[in-house]
Amino acid sequence: MSDITQLLAVIPVDQIAERLGVDEATARDGVAAALPALLGGLEANVQDSAGAASLLSALGTKDTSLVANAGPRGVRLADVDEADGEKIVRNIFGTRTDDVVTALGGAPGRQESGLVQRILPILAPIVLAFLARRLTGGSGDSAAAGEPITITLAGWSLDTTPEFQVLADAFHEANPDITVELKEYDATEYDTQMIADLAAGTAPDMYVQKNLKNFFTYQDGDQLLDVSDVAEGLSDDVNGVDAYEVDGKTYAIPYRQDAWYLYYDKDLFDAVGVAYPDGTWTWDDYAAAAEELTTALAATGSSAKGTYQHSWQSTVQGFANAQSDGDLLSGDWEYMVPFYDRVIALQDAGAQADYGSITTNSLTYQSQFGTQQAAMMPMGSWYVATLLAQQKSGDANTFSWGFAPIPQVDSSTVDNPVTFADPTGIGINPAVDDDVAAAAKSFLAFIGSEDAANALAGIGITPAITNDAVQATYFGLEGVPTDDVSKTAFTTHDVRPENPVDANTAALQNILSDAHSAIMSGSVTPEQGIQQAMDRAKSEVLG
Repeated sequence: MSDITQLLAVIPVDQIAERLGVDEATARDGVAAALPALLGGLEANVQDSAGAASLLSALGTKDTSLVANAGPRGVRLADVDEADGEKIVRNIFGTRTDDVVTALGGAPGRQESGLVQRILPILAPIVLAFLARRLTGGSGDSAAAGEPITITLAGWSLDTTPEFQVLADAFHEANPDITVELKEYDATEYDTQMIADLAAGTAPDMYVQKNLKNFFTYQDGDQLLDVSDVAEGLSDDVNGVDAYEVDGKTYAIPYRQDAWYLYYDKDLFDAVGVAYPDGTWTWDDYAAAAEELTTALAATGSSAKGTYQHSWQSTVQGFANAQSDGDLLSGDWEYMVPFYDRVIALQDAGAQADYGSITTNSLTYQSQFGTQQAAMMPMGSWYVATLLAQQKSGDANTFSWGFAPIPQVDSSTVDNPVTFADPTGIGINPAVDDDVAAAAKSFLAFIGSEDAANALAGIGITPAITNDAVQATYFGLEGVPTDDVSKTAFTTHDVRPENPVDANTAALQNILSDAHSAIMSGSVTPEQGIQQAMDRAKSEVLG
């Protein structure tokens, strides 16, 4: 492997981009322009160990720990002494320094000389430490040195959930010596199976935190490696990192930050002359539109319902927790009752499929909206990618659709709609060896980058970074709605986590799941079901 390729493994391009105030692509081009000349100049000064020692002594940089201690994202830029870098550059090029900078900046396809001039003193200490380490017999770990390595990653429903392979392929393209192999799990039993595999020692090297419900269980059970070093190197643009922080340490890196939208079928709305959601709807507006659509569609001979609300507890409780002043961890859940009253009323009015039909017939939200059995559907942003793929494959009908901000309790929050969703992150199995851990950390650093965000946006997934460049990729994807309301839903919202990170979260959510089933099936009223759940929470969990 060439010197330049090996050096690129320890050069923190993302951190350089942030320091210089440019995007990663521009920083990468600048590094590519400066590195060959810098390396060649240093090579000329270190043709033997005596020459190397002389140079190191003169510049006071005998310490090679800068490279030796490099993390998965390369060296820490905070450890690079740029003043020392200026000395090194002057020592290498002497009076020719300005000419070299001008030549590098003016080469076809290269960056402007000002950028190269700022990059050279950053790169110089890294390059010198690298050469000194090599000349004194030092070597890096297998991931940094470029030796081939394979690491494994958990995923689910791989045929219909392309994000895992997209990330694996994009990472491998940028890091050809590291291959990411996927291990498939059942989507509905993911956490149960993962906990069993971790206990048995058969879990993959990296595994997805599907939501925050069980994150505390994994972290508190010492089943996640501390990846604070990776988190420290991430851009401030990455959303959701704080969710994985416990006692000042970070245990997973987010690659997705979803939000819940209101999807709507423009063709069904147009067929009966009902106005589209405009981003200002309250839940009362939503309920009224659902009933109006159901009645109007029936008059045309259509069996489509006005809306479809899936069987998950989150389709009711997620909004109640996010949009009310209540606290899930308190066990006081009266604030959920109005949300259940509204959904039960829509069921009773025939404006949406009833819970019994959904569970008995195993209805899927993809088929209900995708085959135009419902004119509206509250659902997470991940459904954009699914619907695009299914319309392309023929598993969904071809029709015009959009997504709007989720309805609000009242008009006070429509300017910045409150919605919910946990981040989706990836952590590392702490049982892996050092080489695998280093490679896995490199992968985690990648999933928190703009390159990974653009790769995900390119298939309709909402990544953890949604800056202007990512938005351009997302809305440039064929089939993604580009109307103003859809763009507003994507860019403007207050996303609250569905699951607080706490030892009691899983137990309380399980109690609420039982309450949800009882209420939605009609076994109890919303008031009765919530009261029973609160009583259980007090006796079984909270004391």
